Amino acid sequence: MRDPFLTMALNNAWANATLYRALSGLSEDGFAAPRPGFFPSLKETLNHIWLVDLYYIDALEEAGEGLAVYDRPEQDSMSALASAQAEADLRLARFCQALTPAMLDAPRATQRPEGPVTERVGPILLHLFQHQIHHRGQAHTMVADAGIAPPQLDDFHLEYGRVPSAQAYFG
Repeated sequence: MRDPFLTMALNNAWANATLYRALSGLSEDGFAAPRPGFFPSLKETLNHIWLVDLYYIDALEEAGEGLAVYDRPEQDSMSALASAQAEADLRLARFCQALTPAMLDAPRATQRPEGPVTERVGPILLHLFQHQIHHRGQAHTMVADAGIAPPQLDDFHLEYGRVPSAQAYFG
């Protein structure tokens, strides 16, 4: 079996790309339109996913940006956000590809408003994947609200029923 962290990173990249493909026919106004959910639009939900990804990837890579990640402006267009998310997904997959068992327990500083908090690599990765799934699920509901058939995002890991676009990630 392939490393589960790398597999989850690839699943994450595939699910994000699949979701953005489903949105390709949506106008920018539709992307920013109010929708039911924790965040009030697809644009805000997907920008949140991207920025939180950057925050945790920064911590994992020990790049030192910390909370300054959130000072970045949100991506204004769907295509810019899709590209930015794909870049973040690639960084995460590369990190997971280089991951060794010993690295899972390695400490990483996460900057919080109250000050730095030390976490371990393994739990950071698990949290990051869960965060993605949680908010992608909210976006999935918003896609349906926009009148677009929500894409199948859970047929990735098992051979039975794996959607063709996911097969490329198992090459």
